Amino acid sequence: MPRLLQDFSPSTLVAGFVAVLVGYTSSVAIIFQATVALGATPAQTASWLWALGLGMGVTTLLLSLWTRQPVLTAWSTPGAALLASSSGVAMPEAIGAFIVCGLLIVWAGASGWFEKLMDRIPVAIASALLAGVLAKFGLDAVFSVRTAPELVLAMAAAYVVGRRMWPRYAVPGVLLTGVAVVLAQGRLSFDVIDTAHVFALPVWTTPEFTWHAAIGVALPLFIVTMASQNLPGVAAQRASGYQTPVSASIAVTGAATTLLAPFGGYAFNLAAITAAICMGREAHEDPARRYTASVAAGLFYVLIGLAGGAVAMLLAAFPRELVAAIAGLALLGTIGGAMAAALKDEGHRDAAILTFLVCLSGISAFGIGAAFWGVVAGGIASLVATWRRRRP
Repeated sequence: MPRLLQDFSPSTLVAGFVAVLVGYTSSVAIIFQATVALGATPAQTASWLWALGLGMGVTTLLLSLWTRQPVLTAWSTPGAALLASSSGVAMPEAIGAFIVCGLLIVWAGASGWFEKLMDRIPVAIASALLAGVLAKFGLDAVFSVRTAPELVLAMAAAYVVGRRMWPRYAVPGVLLTGVAVVLAQGRLSFDVIDTAHVFALPVWTTPEFTWHAAIGVALPLFIVTMASQNLPGVAAQRASGYQTPVSASIAVTGAATTLLAPFGGYAFNLAAITAAICMGREAHEDPARRYTASVAAGLFYVLIGLAGGAVAMLLAAFPRELVAAIAGLALLGTIGGAMAAALKDEGHRDAAILTFLVCLSGISAFGIGAAFWGVVAGGIASLVATWRRRRP
């Protein structure tokens, strides 16, 4: 505990808050859509927020404190989108499918096959994957100038000056600048907070196990979580120079899914985008102390889980442009570092560029996102290039 307190700094605390802010505001609406599609009651919806916040918070804290590395977990955003588009599945059947998915994730971690797969992916391709996934947030920050020029330009100026004058506190300065501007413009409204429902309570839903839910919900949920979430999550860690125990981390997220599924914790996984905020130099100049940023994020997640929808609505009170700008600016250093690592090895340069472009495109097929297809495209290109070099 003394070391943890010594390693904390204002920059890591802000990085943790920004990671949670970006994570919630970017996809919490999809969670609400998923609960509606499954016919959840208001109490069950609040329970989902309780389970998801608590699950992300506890797993993030356990893994970060155990490894002393910035390990962040998240809910499966493509999994929530899959649930939101489902039909004909009752809530008890969905809960049973969540448990099956959790057991499959535990098996993927405990068996070690997923880690073996990740070991075969070259660092250049993993770095290009990370850069491609994160570059979208940089572009979103630039595009936000069209709708909120004063806000975004003020935040960009604060970042440039901050990187020159006080590099460790550049991102906190950007956040404070953005909040000051939106307050001056009257765009930060707290009227959306429902003070009558500050605290969320867990609601147990007895699971029902059916074959059609296992095949139609559990298996697709497992596939998109592993391919679209855990794969870029591990790539983000390795591209940032962290060798986190992959198998154990995956197994922990699967166990959390299994335990919290009856309350709405449908699928947990390793984070990529929000984790990158905690793994960059903006969080702390010393890589060995950046784990405190994910510890801070874990604490924020727990508080949000306990407060339920009220805190989620509080985070939603921030203008979209502020969230886009702070995410893009906070990830600039990570994007640059990932691109440098991706292009460093001339032998894998073509494969890395292909991976980057496919990931940046955002294409999806068979319900699996661009991150997976970017790795497939880059892996094929790398194999072809390697085969040609080995020919006499």
